[in-house]
Amino acid sequence: MTGNAMLRDAMQAIAEDIDAAFDILLTVPDDPRRRLFEAMRHAAMGGGKRLRPLLVRATGKLFSLDREQMIRVGLAVECIHVYSLVHDDLPAMDDDDLRHGKPTVHLAFDEATAILAGDGLHDLAFEILADERTHPDPFVRCELLRLMARASGPHGMAGGQMMDIAAETAAFDLSTVTRLQQLKTGAIIGFCVEAAAVMGRLPPEGRTGLHGYARDIGLAFQIADDLLDVEGDAGLAGKALGKDAAAGKQTFVSLLGVEQARRQARMLVDQAKAHLRGYDARADLLRAIADYVIERDR
Repeated sequence: MTGNAMLRDAMQAIAEDIDAAFDILLTVPDDPRRRLFEAMRHAAMGGGKRLRPLLVRATGKLFSLDREQMIRVGLAVECIHVYSLVHDDLPAMDDDDLRHGKPTVHLAFDEATAILAGDGLHDLAFEILADERTHPDPFVRCELLRLMARASGPHGMAGGQMMDIAAETAAFDLSTVTRLQQLKTGAIIGFCVEAAAVMGRLPPEGRTGLHGYARDIGLAFQIADDLLDVEGDAGLAGKALGKDAAAGKQTFVSLLGVEQARRQARMLVDQAKAHLRGYDARADLLRAIADYVIERDR
């Protein structure tokens, strides 16, 4: 099977698994919470690349992890990712109308419901990780909880989001933009890879290559996003494009130029794959994901 075919099949499989898991997790109750659950389903189901759960699964292959446990960790990651999108789309933040080709949650429902939907998804992530079905060892579960809290909080995604807001009124240089994206996008990607290593009981000193892989594809992913924001098709993306330039934010593309940004992304992908040289064919899906992050059209 070619790398493209393997990746396509893996993406379809993880999308089906995550949607099925969300369908169960977000069963709509017959009580006044109904609207909240409907909003959470609107945000979480039927859209998105599911790249983060796929990274959990791809890294888990290195350690022959249990499939259901990997789905649960991937589901928790996707809860965090979707919550961040729901809140990002709010008028107080990016004020977007479209997400995955659908009206954003605050437009499909209302702002208060959107805030609560994001909050609910955030909290479900930690509930999933704390459940013994995710891993029988309580020490492993505690480590997963700690890593997720750091990756999504002020030392990770939330901190990067604050920097992103500040970027609207401040001129950031390349090192600051890199730090912003390492927190906003890269921290959760790093969690996906490290979570599988934790579940596989790989000691911290053995995770250096995986950390390097996650760091490099996280930056390459963001450079590709910046390129799509300039050159992409809004219909394929399922969201508005060109908003960073309109807001006056510095990006990899505005600082490096289109061609140099594209070369930098390719270099990062090659570097990411080099970090996997100690792994055999079980890392082929991780290698295919690295190529995908800069070849995608959405």
